[in-house]
Amino acid sequence: MNQKPVWEDREIKFDISFIVKTIRSGEKILEILDSIEDTKGNLGDRGRLLVTNLRIIWYSVTSSRFSLSIGFTCVLTMNTKTVVSKVRGTTQALHILSVGNNSRFEFIFTNLTANNTKHFSTIFDIYRLYQASFLYRELKLRSAIVSGGQLMVLAQEQVFNTISGVWNLSSDQGNLGIFILSNVRLVWFAEMNNSFNISLPYMQIANVRIRESKYGPALVIQTLETAGSYVLGFRIDPQDKLTDVYKELLSLHSVYTETPLFGVFYEPKPDTVRPATESIDDIEELDQSGVGEINSKFTAYLADSDGAQGVLGADGRRRPVYCKELGFAMEAIKEGYTLKDLWEVVPSSATGSSAM
Repeated sequence: MNQKPVWEDREIKFDISFIVKTIRSGEKILEILDSIEDTKGNLGDRGRLLVTNLRIIWYSVTSSRFSLSIGFTCVLTMNTKTVVSKVRGTTQALHILSVGNNSRFEFIFTNLTANNTKHFSTIFDIYRLYQASFLYRELKLRSAIVSGGQLMVLAQEQVFNTISGVWNLSSDQGNLGIFILSNVRLVWFAEMNNSFNISLPYMQIANVRIRESKYGPALVIQTLETAGSYVLGFRIDPQDKLTDVYKELLSLHSVYTETPLFGVFYEPKPDTVRPATESIDDIEELDQSGVGEINSKFTAYLADSDGAQGVLGADGRRRPVYCKELGFAMEAIKEGYTLKDLWEVVPSSATGSSAM
């Protein structure tokens, strides 16, 4: 068996060249957010955020050298904050506290487009689905997987074979139980005590073989280090039946390795569906739709320090003037702007109506 361990959801990695090309079989890109800045690591660099069923990826759209890969298992906390900037207006920032390689990392991803209709909420939805689907990826002992002597089948799991009379050789006397092979995992549980069970996803199997034991020929399964490096033994009589189960397990494991199922089934909300023709390599540098945008003139007005020439008093402040539209005195408006420019939150060109 030449299965490469799945590291994508378990590690934090930096600066993987052409990181999009490292997407492994079974890993699916579930959400894409453009114009995202890695504020702590690559300030001022416009990037793209990808959310897969295993991890969060950020990469620069200007240099293939700069990228991040944050496995969902590494995430400790995740939250969003509203950021107000004179240049960007009101936007969102995603804060992630994570742990990897015995170190803690804090990441801040800022949405550079204030009028972006796509927000970070989908990341939380996908992360929750990942947390709820551990049985697809993790070895579990004595877990609640059997009810009334029947396996609780997972979503998109297909049971291919159920073999009764299988001995688990983990104890000196052995335990008699039922062995189940599906497209995702193998399961064994004791007939007399269903809570004594094993659920082993194929992605955690290092090798499978038949070898002699003190109980005779046995099916021996060794798990990967990520699953504790266990050695599990099962006796299946007669010998021909043992050989058939061994071959079937090898076949199912081989198929799974080619097309793994990681258990995160996400359906995007209607307003987040991307056009079918859109590629993950297409970059939209500026959103010029004008629909729903925050008043850019108001933002520019706040950032403009030179537009008040001719209306400044001796103390450097703008003189108050009477505004007949509002009916009270107000600070003189900078040259090049009108009251309408500052009054509208959403430009009238975007809504098709006049504010005043």
